[in-house]
Amino acid sequence: MKKDYEQEKKALLTAFHDNRQALLTCARSWPYDRTEEIFLGSWSVLDLLAHLSGWDEANRAAVSDVQVGKLPEFYAHKDPDWQTFNAMSVRQYRRPSLPQQINQVNQTVGLLEDCLMELDAAAFYKDYGVRYKGWKVIIARLIESELHDERIHLEQMQTWLAGIP
Repeated sequence: MKKDYEQEKKALLTAFHDNRQALLTCARSWPYDRTEEIFLGSWSVLDLLAHLSGWDEANRAAVSDVQVGKLPEFYAHKDPDWQTFNAMSVRQYRRPSLPQQINQVNQTVGLLEDCLMELDAAAFYKDYGVRYKGWKVIIARLIESELHDERIHLEQMQTWLAGIP
C-alpha cells in the first residue's frame, strides 16, 4: 500500500503547530517577575524561547540546503545536546521581555511554517542524499526532531509552573 505523504505531512505540521501554540500559551502564563529566573539547566523562559527561534531559523535554512543535497549548516555545531548551537541561538534571538520574546518566536515559527507549507509532500519526505554520520537527513525528520524537543520543553514548562506556590 502506498503511503499518503500528503496526509502524513499535514498531520506532522498540525502537531508541530499545535504544540508550539501550547508552548506559547504556557509562556504567556509565566509570572512576569520570574522571566529571568533559571528553571531549566542554565535557561530562563526567555532563553528557552530564544532557543526555539534559533531552531526555527536553522530549519528554515535547512529546507533549502537539503533540497540541493547539502548538509544543513547547524550540523557544523553538533555536540552533546546541541549545546554550542543552542547557546548561539540564545545569544542571537533573546529579547529583553517576555512579550518581545513571544513576538520573536511567533515571527520565526510563522516563517518556518510558511516555508514548510510551500513544499509539496514529495519534497518534504524526499531523500536528497544528505547524510550525517550515516543518518538520512530529510526535511520531515528535521521537523520531527524539533517537535520532539518542543514536546519535552512544554512538559518542563508545565511542570515548573505547576510547582509555583
